[in-house]
Amino acid sequence: MGSMSHDIRILLHNIRSAHNVGSIFRTADAIGVSHIYLSGYAPLPLDRFGRPVKEIAKTALGAEQTIAWEGVKSAVRLINKLKKEGFAIVAIEQDESAIDYKEYQCASEKVLVLVGNEVLGLSPAMKRHADTIVEIPMRGKKESLNVAVAFGVAMYRMFDTDRNIR
Repeated sequence: MGSMSHDIRILLHNIRSAHNVGSIFRTADAIGVSHIYLSGYAPLPLDRFGRPVKEIAKTALGAEQTIAWEGVKSAVRLINKLKKEGFAIVAIEQDESAIDYKEYQCASEKVLVLVGNEVLGLSPAMKRHADTIVEIPMRGKKESLNVAVAFGVAMYRMFDTDRNIR
């Protein structure tokens, strides 16, 4: 993905599991994400004393040290700020208004991808701030994928393809 000129950033909101956060960091590094924001009760790679959180380090395998990240107090404030800077806001979420993730066309060179809680997903308020909501169709009996797996599937399909290189 190195040749792409996209500035892809992600916001992890209320992700409960440190293992999921670490796994998302690792996938984000692999696909070339420039920045990870964490909000709500999502755990940060460093605890309040500046010590590495071992569950994140275990699954991130160093990605938490190579990608710029920051904890943000207000997810909505961050979304509004980046919107003003020209970022397209894309939520990965099951929703009536969602499009199939395979149909997503990235029209902007700057994208913020929203990823929500493992069980509850993103709140209606967060979804309202998205320009596009994409979902991965579920063909089996289970209604969803693990959040880190869904993130990887969607990101590679949406951003690691020729059709999205401008």
